[in-house]
Amino acid sequence: MPPIDPTATTRADQPLLPTLRRFLPYLWPAGQTGLKARIVGAMALVIASKLLQVFGAAYTLKYAVDRMAAGDRGLAMLVILLVVGYAASRFGTTLFDNLRNAVFERVGQDATRRLSANVFRHLHGLSLRFHLERRTGAVTKVVERGTKSIDTMLYFLLFNIAPTVLELALVLAIFGRSFGWPMAAATTAMVALYIVFTRKVTDWRNHLRTQMNDLDTGAVAHAVDSLLNFETVKYFGAEEREARRYDAAITAYARAATKSENSLAWLNVGQALITNLMLGGGMAFVAWRWSRGQASAGDVVFVSTLLAQLFRPLDLLGMVYRTIRQGVIDMGAMFDLIDTPAEVVDAPGAPALVIGPGHLRFESVHFGYEPEREILKGIDLDVPAGSTLAIVGPSGAGKSTIARLLYRFYDLTGGRITVDGQDIAAVQQASLRAQVGIVPQDTVLFNDTVSYNIAYGREGATEEEVATAARGAAIAGFIERQPDGYATRVGERGLKLSGGEKQRVAIARTLLKNPPILILDEATSALDSRTEAEIMDTLEAIERGRTTLVIAHRLSTIVHADQIVVLDAGRVAERGTHAELLRRGGLYAEMWARQAAERDEALAAE
Repeated sequence: MPPIDPTATTRADQPLLPTLRRFLPYLWPAGQTGLKARIVGAMALVIASKLLQVFGAAYTLKYAVDRMAAGDRGLAMLVILLVVGYAASRFGTTLFDNLRNAVFERVGQDATRRLSANVFRHLHGLSLRFHLERRTGAVTKVVERGTKSIDTMLYFLLFNIAPTVLELALVLAIFGRSFGWPMAAATTAMVALYIVFTRKVTDWRNHLRTQMNDLDTGAVAHAVDSLLNFETVKYFGAEEREARRYDAAITAYARAATKSENSLAWLNVGQALITNLMLGGGMAFVAWRWSRGQASAGDVVFVSTLLAQLFRPLDLLGMVYRTIRQGVIDMGAMFDLIDTPAEVVDAPGAPALVIGPGHLRFESVHFGYEPEREILKGIDLDVPAGSTLAIVGPSGAGKSTIARLLYRFYDLTGGRITVDGQDIAAVQQASLRAQVGIVPQDTVLFNDTVSYNIAYGREGATEEEVATAARGAAIAGFIERQPDGYATRVGERGLKLSGGEKQRVAIARTLLKNPPILILDEATSALDSRTEAEIMDTLEAIERGRTTLVIAHRLSTIVHADQIVVLDAGRVAERGTHAELLRRGGLYAEMWARQAAERDEALAAE
């Protein structure tokens, strides 16, 4: 069964604690003493900032007001010093907060880097089936949200929630000592009410936000898919149709976004009501104590300052909780992506493929992309080392599937494939693919230079080796005629090049790899007859001395093959040399006659 696409939906019920536990190694990376020291230093600055804010700012302002209320002008210098101390405490708090950010920034960036690299590496490790069934825009959106959330999660967990808890403990201790347990108890109750209200409303809003994100992901995925296939859109004059589909997608997103933002207003109103009730009640309580001679005028300011300082992070609590919950959702979706298992994996302790002469065998191979639809039904092929086997047959016969199975993009449902007697399912995939080269039917290039795309065949190739491969693929002349030469950019998926030019880049890339086993999957399908004749000489030259599988539609390109296999409905219908198959007068001879007639008609039409 195909794997579940983790980008299809976004779960709003991602478990908080398991996700955070999985996230913690990025916060406290093993073996990274320098990063750990930065975290400790940042937390020390957090504590210093809160102590200065509570004891420095609040007490200096209280004492200044008390001295002023006493009416003794002789204490003016002391009051001035206290006021200056209050301002210095506020500046020190800001200074420590910014030093904390500077010290911690590298930790957040490093965590984001490691997580992004892990996800990217895992995506490339997933099986071909996943990449054929995924939506590129949706996957990139999941990864983008997940990696961005880690830095935000680190910041809020360490520098908002932890300091707020510390500040609340300090404020409660001061209130209990200075104004009695009723003040501390009332403050605790109001903070608890604030937290419960914020959580309940935010959980409700998260469902709205999840719906909004799913619609956003769908709109982006559709936009990317549509733009990647812009040629098809233009072929069928479907620009307006695509615009209407995209407009419908973003309209649904806009409705969900509006509902989500409106719910934020209700959250803000409720939070403001609770915090102002707390502030009003606290100041009224101290004013009542002042009226009874149990508190000073400075105590009213003192309570107001402490509560205002406490409100500042509490006012952000709703946003912090939303951000953390959303971060958990985003990171959970990305971890789901990381947890997507690869369909094809190396066996435990699998050795590397030991390449010898390159004898290739397919032994009773059965395979189907879906269990209920078998493509290959007991294929037996024997390709002696250094020989060329051509595979032909009607569309859907399973020709290209054979190439994918040799690369072990899929595991067989029956039988085995061996290279020099080694079952490819029992060796390391990387070592197998290092020994096999392919010129695919559909060549997709990176949006980079011609040189980069050719050099992709072998890491570390020199410019001279790239040029030699280009000459071997008969594309050097075209490249050298371009204003930028080998630095010419090929565009998205190579769309600046013609089909034939892309095919020749693919041939050059494989020439540079210089593999002992070669697959030519309709390697000249996009070439005109003249260029095909030039390329065929090159291909036949590089086939010599290599074990080669040629998958072909044009039978004229495989007459030189040592053996030709005709597939039909997933089985070997005929096999032999070109001459033997023509004499047999079977399916191959029928295909040859039909293609010869088509060539004659084409020549007559010129």
